Amino acid sequence: MTPILFIDRDGTLIEEPSDFQIDAYEKLRFVPQVIPALLKLRDAGYQFVIVTNQDGLGSDRYPRASFDGPNDLMLQIFESQGICFRDVLIDCSWPQDNAPTRKPGIGLMTAYLQDRSIDWARSAMVGDRITDLQFADNLNIRGFQLRTEQFGGDWDWPRIAHVLADAPRTAVVQRNTRETRIRVELDLDRAGDARISTGLPFFDHMLEQIGKHGGFALDIQAEGDLHIDEHHTIEDTGLALGQALREALGDKRGIGRYGFTLPMDETLASAALDFSGRPYFVFEGAFKRERVGDMPTELVPHFFRSLCDASGLNLNLQVRGDNDHHKVEACFKALARALRPALARQGTALPSTKGAL
Repeated sequence: MTPILFIDRDGTLIEEPSDFQIDAYEKLRFVPQVIPALLKLRDAGYQFVIVTNQDGLGSDRYPRASFDGPNDLMLQIFESQGICFRDVLIDCSWPQDNAPTRKPGIGLMTAYLQDRSIDWARSAMVGDRITDLQFADNLNIRGFQLRTEQFGGDWDWPRIAHVLADAPRTAVVQRNTRETRIRVELDLDRAGDARISTGLPFFDHMLEQIGKHGGFALDIQAEGDLHIDEHHTIEDTGLALGQALREALGDKRGIGRYGFTLPMDETLASAALDFSGRPYFVFEGAFKRERVGDMPTELVPHFFRSLCDASGLNLNLQVRGDNDHHKVEACFKALARALRPALARQGTALPSTKGAL
């Protein structure tokens, strides 16, 4: 079974000019990162089909010769980079014609709908307009709207390739209570700068260590009753992050499962962990200061306990040293560095003799 990526042309493969017609060589500009993304998808087994509306192509207002030259050059450049298109499907009607072959209509798809070798569950559509998403809905496949200045959209080519080719382990958790509103989004298979906002700058800095040194994309947005104290915000963030880790890991097949001793100046922290599904937390360490920045030190072990409870994590965390700032930060970094090998995919086997984690 072969997955197909149906792709709009103008604004998706090549940039769309202000007059919406690429009818001259000097107008030909490729969309950023499209070639590396298509190569990744090609290597993941995808075939590519261009599906494009070209208003009045072949008429006096848009002669076919004006289209063919830049279009042929575009295809030659893609082919020179190892990217070939299985088909180029063009609708030449005007919008007012309401032709069934014009996107979002699927009149051009008859042969594909009858092709039993296509993996429709993995197939998708990429375009820059809402009509492309409607086209995807009509085919009952996933649609991605590429981000452009003209029409908006939420996606870029690297992220599309990542989602389709890597089958990433992702989760989005929204935890709302009378005390806090927490949203955690993570992608265990994509590195990226952490986006953290909890209203507690030092806590933000610690959470950034988890994403950075854990090697995964992390976005945490939290609003809490900080006018009372920091307890609920820190606790509920730990619970939401733990739940997101549990959901993203799924059945845990292929994970490393275990994992880190980390020095930070005079401080030494050790995080030994196991994604066993049996939450347990042991902490050995002490702090002299009541607070580091805006974070009460008594809430440091409490955060890790909340994380363990929600994620099903067994964590043994030890820290010793003289500087409490270093000790707190070393705890977060040690956890993150332990998470990196534990979360990493190392095949497809379940790392347990029990048959379940």
